Amino acid sequence: MSTGAWIVIAAALAVVLVALVVGLTLYRRRQVSLKAPETPQLDSAETKDRSGGYKAQSGFSFSQGTAAPPAPAPRPAPKPAPKPAVKPEPAPRTVPLPEEITEAPPSAPAPAEPKAEPAPAPKAEPKPEPKAEPKPEPKVEPKPEPEPAEPKPAEPEPVEPEVAPEPERPAPEPVEPEVEPAPATETVAEPEVTEPEVVEPEIVEPAGPAAVPPAAPIEEIEPTAGRLVRLRGRLARSQSAVGKSLLGLLGGGDLDEDSWEEIEDTLLVADLGAATTTKIVDRLREEMVVNNVRSEADARAVLRSVLVDELRPELDRSIRALPHEDHPAVLLVVGVNGTGKTTTTGKLARVLVADGRRVLLGAADTFRAAAADQLQTWAERVGAEVVRGKEAADPAAVAFDAVARGIDNGVDAVLVDTAGRLHTKTGLMDELGKVKRVVEKKAAVDEVLLVLDATIGQNGLMQARVFAEVVDITGVVLTKLDGTAKGGIVFQVQHELGVPVKLVGLGEGADDLAPFEPEAFVDALLG
Repeated sequence: MSTGAWIVIAAALAVVLVALVVGLTLYRRRQVSLKAPETPQLDSAETKDRSGGYKAQSGFSFSQGTAAPPAPAPRPAPKPAPKPAVKPEPAPRTVPLPEEITEAPPSAPAPAEPKAEPAPAPKAEPKPEPKAEPKPEPKVEPKPEPEPAEPKPAEPEPVEPEVAPEPERPAPEPVEPEVEPAPATETVAEPEVTEPEVVEPEIVEPAGPAAVPPAAPIEEIEPTAGRLVRLRGRLARSQSAVGKSLLGLLGGGDLDEDSWEEIEDTLLVADLGAATTTKIVDRLREEMVVNNVRSEADARAVLRSVLVDELRPELDRSIRALPHEDHPAVLLVVGVNGTGKTTTTGKLARVLVADGRRVLLGAADTFRAAAADQLQTWAERVGAEVVRGKEAADPAAVAFDAVARGIDNGVDAVLVDTAGRLHTKTGLMDELGKVKRVVEKKAAVDEVLLVLDATIGQNGLMQARVFAEVVDITGVVLTKLDGTAKGGIVFQVQHELGVPVKLVGLGEGADDLAPFEPEAFVDALLG
C-alpha cells in the first residue's frame, strides 16, 4: 500500500478514536450529573412535604423521569391516574392552577433531562429526590423522547435528567385542558347575573297614559255677572293717577287757561288722542259753567258724565255668540303678535261654557307651534272641543274644518284663533282676508274681534285701522289694561273706528276677562 493510503487509514483511526473519546466523555458527564445531586436529599424531602403542591403542578419534570425501560410500558396504563389526580386539584380551584402553570414554563428549561431512558434509569431510582437542584444542567439537553410525557403521575420520584425536557412540554398541554374545564364550571355561575334582566319587562310605565288626558278636571268658572266690579281694584291702581290729577284741577273752582292746558296734557298722556281730548275739554268748560262747579264732588260728577257720554254707552257691546237655526255662531279672533289672542280665545270659551253653551275651538294659528297646544290646554280646562291642523298647514283650511265640525256636532259657537300678523305685512293681511272668505263659504262670520294691547298706546290705533280695512271688525278686546295708565285708548278706538270695545283683559287669571261697561270703567278711572 502506498504511503497516502496509510495516511488516510491513520487519519480515519484518529477520527474514530476522537469520536470514542468524545462519546465516553459525554457519557461520563451524564453519569456525573446523576450522581452529583445525591447530596441534596433533604431538599427533595422538603418537596415531598409539599406533595399537595406537586399534585397541583402535575407538570413538574422531576416526578416524571422514573424507572428503567420497562417502566414506560406499564405506565401507559396509569394514564388515567393523572386524571383523577387533577380532579382533586379543582378543590383549590382555578386560582392555584393558573399560577402553577405559569411556573411550569420557567421550570421547563430546568428539567430538560430526556434521552437515554433505558440505560441510566435503573441507576437513578435510588437517587430520585436530589434532582430538585439540577435545573441549570438540563438546559443543554432538550431533545428527548415524547413518551415520558405520560409517566408524569408516576410516584417513583427518581428524576432522570434524560426524561425531563420533553415531558414538560406535553405535560402542560394535558394539564391545561384539564384546568380549563374547572374554570368552565365556575363560569356557569355567571348566567346568574342575567337574572336582573328579567326585571326590565316589569316596567309598568305604559299602564295608563290614555286615562291621564281625560282625567283633567274641568275647572270651576266664576259667574260672568259683575266681573268688572270685582276687577275694579286692579284697574283703579293703574288709572287712579289720571283721575286724581283731573279731579284736583277741576275741584279748585274757577280755572285759568294754564289749568285747562294742564287738563289737556293729562288727557293726552292718557292716550285719549288730540281729537277726543279737545272734545272732552270743550264739554267740561260748558258743564263747569252751567253747573257752577265749586267743589271736588261736583267736579267729579261733571267729569264722570262727560267721560261716560264720550264712551258712547248706546253702542251694542254684546258678543254675537248665539247659534243660528242651521249652524253655530262663528267668531274670528284677530290681532298682531303678542297681544294675547289665544289667551283671549280660551277665556272667552270659559265665559260661554259658564253660560251653558257648547263651544268648539279652531286652532288656525298654524305658524306658532305652541299656539295649538295652548288652545288645547284651554279646551281641556273648560271641556270644549278642538280642531287643529298640522304645523304650517293652511290656516283657512283649518278654520273651514272647524266650522264644518261645529255644524256636524251641533255646537253653539265656533271660536277661530288666527295667527298673529303685523299690520304692515300686506301678504299676511291678505291671508287673513282669505281665512274669512273661506269660512263664509260654510257659514257666515258673526263676530270679528280685534285684540289690542292697551300698553302700546297710539300704535294700537294704527293696527286697528289696517285690520278694519282687511276684515270688518265688529268689536275690540283690550288686554293688559290693568298694567297701564294709558287706558284712554278706549276712547280713541271707538272715536276713530266707530267700533265698540266689548271685552277687557284685567289680569292673567282664567277668569280675568270682563265685558266692557262704560260706567264701571270711568269709575275705575276716577278712582
